[in-house]
Amino acid sequence: MKKALITGVCGQDGAYLAQLLLSKGYDVYGADITRVADSWRLRELGINGQIKDTPLDLLELKNIIGVLDKVQPDEIYNFAAQSFVPNSYNSPVQTAEVNAMGVIRLLESIRNVCPCSRFFQAATGELLGQMGDVPQIESAEFYPKSPYTISKLYAYWTTINYREAYGLHASNALLFNHESPLRGEEFVTRKITLAAACIRKGLQDKLQVGNLDFRRDWGYAKEYVEGM
Repeated sequence: MKKALITGVCGQDGAYLAQLLLSKGYDVYGADITRVADSWRLRELGINGQIKDTPLDLLELKNIIGVLDKVQPDEIYNFAAQSFVPNSYNSPVQTAEVNAMGVIRLLESIRNVCPCSRFFQAATGELLGQMGDVPQIESAEFYPKSPYTISKLYAYWTTINYREAYGLHASNALLFNHESPLRGEEFVTRKITLAAACIRKGLQDKLQVGNLDFRRDWGYAKEYVEGM
């Protein structure tokens, strides 16, 4: 039985990926700032009792080393991040500690404890900023435009460096917007659907969103995790 460790398992992608790997017979270990047993997403998918809750702190190297030494995972998927762009402007240092330094702590632990593990880093299409071709292509130049994307760019190049310098099986995915019923309510698709439901029930009278100039295409998160 293969063992997979998923950080951020209580998020949209972590939950769908855990469901997929369980269906393939994996032993799934989940780490998240939220207690796994309390995750509404895992309960929604009916898998909350099938995931082994694994306390892991990306801010603490010794903790990461201990978890990897104990679990010895075959595959590691890193979704743990401060992922809400507006919040990164209010907490740029914390964003960098988790999104950037957290990844190098994780990779360094893998290199020393379980170098045969396969590592997946959830990067973002936001690295391209507003530059390049439309539709954007893989060879476009990066232009990070927020503390969030700057931290993600560090993690992106760190993952490549550990693959090339140390021979780890480490991969990035440039993930563009992907949505689902499990999306958090702070993101625009759920903000719109939640507001529509509240307006219908008379609980509010209008929808408020942020920048109306942004244009995005998006996919379905449950299909994205198949690629991951």
